[in-house]
Amino acid sequence: MNDDTSSPSDPHLQPLGPDDFDALDQALDAMREHDEEIPQWEFCEGFLAALVCTRRTIEPAEYWPVLLGESFAPAQHMEFVWRWKRRWRETEQGLDADVESLDDPRAWQPEVLDTRGAIAALPEEERAEMAGEDIPSFGQVWALGFMYAVENWPDEWLAPRDKEAAAILDEAMEAIVALTEDDRGKPTLSMYSEDGPPSVSQQRVDRFGEAVWGVYDLRRLWRSMGPRVETVRKEATPGRNDPCPCGSGKKYKKCHGG
Repeated sequence: MNDDTSSPSDPHLQPLGPDDFDALDQALDAMREHDEEIPQWEFCEGFLAALVCTRRTIEPAEYWPVLLGESFAPAQHMEFVWRWKRRWRETEQGLDADVESLDDPRAWQPEVLDTRGAIAALPEEERAEMAGEDIPSFGQVWALGFMYAVENWPDEWLAPRDKEAAAILDEAMEAIVALTEDDRGKPTLSMYSEDGPPSVSQQRVDRFGEAVWGVYDLRRLWRSMGPRVETVRKEATPGRNDPCPCGSGKKYKKCHGG
């Protein structure tokens, strides 16, 4: 998706900062004025991560309509596409880095929100206005975006025949699917701010880490195996004394098998 001959000063090589993610959110908000189905960036972030890991390379012309609708025209959203490509490259580099800890500065970390933490930090009057609303758990929207890509290209996520590889796939996918569920554990910390009201359980944080490592495993698994090769099935040849499949009524050996 990007030119590998770019120089180190090329903006495509620079990681996205807070202003970039704000710009992505603003672009999506503008699109949502015309199509209420346009997702939030966290959902897009999960979708992008799945595309980076997919066994077959999914081209932009194939995935843009799935994510942003049939009317999405990349030429009309150049700034969004530019930042998307930068994030794509950043995700690839992080997932391909040889890291042993997610604290490693080279490690990839998905851009996710602690929405419950942000709401808990609001003044009481503003919090009251949101009472009763369904607020997603930490990492939940990201995981839903990831699985949305999986569901749209299921053939690219079929279990390989190798048992060990299939087990790696199952474990990684289970870790991500676990994040699509609500965090029902006791909130003990905030991922929104260090001194914010507790909004995320420790179990959720642990599962989030497991999901991130699961994405690492998926990237490595499919890169090591390469695209699926379709099995060519040859039709069975009739016996010499069987009726010829052409419908002539003659035996195969007296007709097309002669």
